[in-house]
Amino acid sequence: MDSGVIEGGLNVTLTIRLLMHGKEVGSIIGKKGESVKKMREESGARINISEGNCPERIITLAGPTTAIFKAFSMIIEKLEEDISSSMTNSTATSKPPVTLRIVVPASQCGSLIGKGGCKIKEIRESTGAQVQVAGDMLPNSTERAITIAGTPQSIIECVKQICVVMLESPPKGVTIPYRPKPSGSPVIFAGGQAYAVQGQHAIPQPDLTKLHQLAMQQSPFPMAPNNQGFQDLGGMDASAQTSSHEMTIPNDLIGCIIGRQGSKINEIRQMSGAQIKIANPVEGSADRQVTITGSAASISLAEYLINARLSSEATGLAAN
Repeated sequence: MDSGVIEGGLNVTLTIRLLMHGKEVGSIIGKKGESVKKMREESGARINISEGNCPERIITLAGPTTAIFKAFSMIIEKLEEDISSSMTNSTATSKPPVTLRIVVPASQCGSLIGKGGCKIKEIRESTGAQVQVAGDMLPNSTERAITIAGTPQSIIECVKQICVVMLESPPKGVTIPYRPKPSGSPVIFAGGQAYAVQGQHAIPQPDLTKLHQLAMQQSPFPMAPNNQGFQDLGGMDASAQTSSHEMTIPNDLIGCIIGRQGSKINEIRQMSGAQIKIANPVEGSADRQVTITGSAASISLAEYLINARLSSEATGLAAN
């Protein structure tokens, strides 16, 4: 694709979200923030970096396409430099490729993969970059990570093509953005808001609050006002009434709820705080019984997360 098409057809404001490890981010920020300051000035793009003390950070690039790709090229060059300088003291003979992860709404991944994988295959072949779309959504979000590896030039070309597809097929529904969490902080819900507990502090978590509110809207249960102040969705609060709810899920979709080695179902259990039991297949039945037990809030959150998995699977199937 020649750059004329990009500049002409894409002269709009874009946002690209990159997911990076803390160490890489440190190198992009530079001493006293000099490196990122230079990138902002030379590219004209807005470059935001998510809060620190997490193993992962999000770098958001926003602005006109020309500015974005300029900033993006500078970031890739910096990562390439870091690889080269780490090679000088290393015994390795072959140089590892630059690897980058971008984060996109899961609802756009179908268009990016294309029918039977044709679109992603075309992007791989025309750019020479390796591209992998994660099968699962990132925790507490409706976004997926796309890993791109190759030479700096092939990665830049690949991201340009991904941007074209994303502009042609805007995201559907509500996108809950991925926010890296400091490792292992418990979550509490109070007054309809979600908070992550870090040491002595409760830090508001707007994404989890949004997820919780969405779940409440879908909820068949009337929510009793919670006067205890804090109610943990894990059912820690003895006054939260425990009840059970049954769902029927088609056999051919149960896999997407369970995930690889139970990873998805464990994530849903963890996020909702509900107990979820999946019955064994019954001969002659095309469905499986799923029993969800917990407080009304945790049941409705689990239900919402299961339905979200089913609908993302359905759109995924439609795309492939």
